[in-house]
Amino acid sequence: MIDTHAHLTSRFCDAQRKIDITAVILAASCIKDSKENVELAKNNPQLFAAVGVHPQDTDPGFKKSIDEQINMLDELAKNNKIVAIGECGLDYSTPPPGESERNKKDQDILFRGQICLALKYELPLIIHTRDSMDEAIKILSEYKNTKGVVHCYTGGKKRIKRVLELGENWFFGIDGNVTYEVGLNEVVKEIPKDRLLAETDSPFLTPIPHRGEVNNPNFVRFVYEKIAEIWNMDIKETEKILDENAKRLFNLDIRQ
Repeated sequence: MIDTHAHLTSRFCDAQRKIDITAVILAASCIKDSKENVELAKNNPQLFAAVGVHPQDTDPGFKKSIDEQINMLDELAKNNKIVAIGECGLDYSTPPPGESERNKKDQDILFRGQICLALKYELPLIIHTRDSMDEAIKILSEYKNTKGVVHCYTGGKKRIKRVLELGENWFFGIDGNVTYEVGLNEVVKEIPKDRLLAETDSPFLTPIPHRGEVNNPNFVRFVYEKIAEIWNMDIKETEKILDENAKRLFNLDIRQ
């Protein structure tokens, strides 16, 4: 089993947690996360690093311009084994009290900069969208030869076709909320099996039966089991399909 999206460098999650699954993609939210992902991946063959800046992570303790942050991501991608750029994208939701907000123009610049990095290094994108799915798809459609995953897909049935139209290497990330959101079960039925990825988004979106606890990559098994149930398929066959999807998108070199 492969968790294709986790934040093990988060202050909410123990980076030294024992990993009982095959592999974990470490998604990044800022430059600090990106650097930590690289170091964690160097020391654990089960971990694979992504580098990126979240659209709403203004990181008040890190006073760098967008151009400087893109250049730092470029250096990380150039000098290390990286499997993806992200998570990046657009977030038009209202930030929680006490958190600053990055305006839409700056989000657009930051997003496009990371798309260009992904194209430069032929890497997939890990896309974050909140209240901005249509806008993110529109931007992505302006570029050729992109690939990636729409993380924690919330676009409903009506946007599945639009994501698929981005290209043959675009996937849908499904998280622990599939275990308790009935509507998402119906969406999963409409997504081609060869375009689905399982995620935890640790330490968030903890699946049933552990809802209320801090999430961790090992809980991705409950996402796999729920997808198998939705597909009406044996768990081993489901695991084979989802693992192959992850290996194909992220070009994973998994050492058993």
